[in-house]
Amino acid sequence: MCLIALALRQHPRFPLVIAANRDEFIARPALPLQWWSPTDDDRTILAGRDLESGGTWLGLSRAGRLAVITNVREPHRTDPSATSRGHLVPQWLSTDESFDSFWQRSSTSRHNGFNLIAADLRRGEWHWASNRSATSQALSDGYHTVSNALLDTAWPKTVALKQALRAALDDAWSAPGATVAAVAEQLFSALSDRKRAPDRSLPSTGVSLELERVLSSAFIRNEDDSYGTRCSTVIVTERLAESGSCVTHVIERSFGRSGHPSFDRHEVIDPWPDAAQK
Repeated sequence: MCLIALALRQHPRFPLVIAANRDEFIARPALPLQWWSPTDDDRTILAGRDLESGGTWLGLSRAGRLAVITNVREPHRTDPSATSRGHLVPQWLSTDESFDSFWQRSSTSRHNGFNLIAADLRRGEWHWASNRSATSQALSDGYHTVSNALLDTAWPKTVALKQALRAALDDAWSAPGATVAAVAEQLFSALSDRKRAPDRSLPSTGVSLELERVLSSAFIRNEDDSYGTRCSTVIVTERLAESGSCVTHVIERSFGRSGHPSFDRHEVIDPWPDAAQK
């Protein structure tokens, strides 16, 4: 993913809400959201799949783990022979080890710059880590964003998506009967925003001014349709009033070369996280 906003325990009915866009070269082959096994055993993960390098950008496991990764934009520091960052997501989802142990091992691997958000809901833990930061960080309850810089860096599109996420949950507070579908569509609308930031607000990441403009919108398409937003994903966990258990909806909207929606995939995991998880 290249743009993520999370709301952790900001609404009693919707304790987890995530909105994210995956930006990638259009020609890079990938499979959409589905259950598949990255290991030789029978443990499966729910994720898309990069067919070029074999990893993924966002996924979760039935055991209560979740992971999302973005690259850090630093064109003059890119190593084309580095190991794919996308392998970190299925590796986290397929292990039972603690985050500290996982990060101690993974942080020394040779990857280009990345941000990793990793959750272990059996332990009630959320973590952010980057190989461009000296330390990892436990995520507190609240709103967090990540794009192609470090955690909570205030780029125009991260600020706008955080505001949209907050507005969606504010609306849910105002309408006690708000549905998962209503929250999701509000977030898909924010993720589809093609408005570019004014030049005075653009970051300086080492690419040309024109490319900074292209990359400044939530939904990206370059001039020749060779690069842009491939899919948008919204995750909404709903706590059921009758049982107190949680049901999680994972909705992925894919886009064709023209940037128009091609199809949605909607997976419901009931329960997730289960009663044994925090």
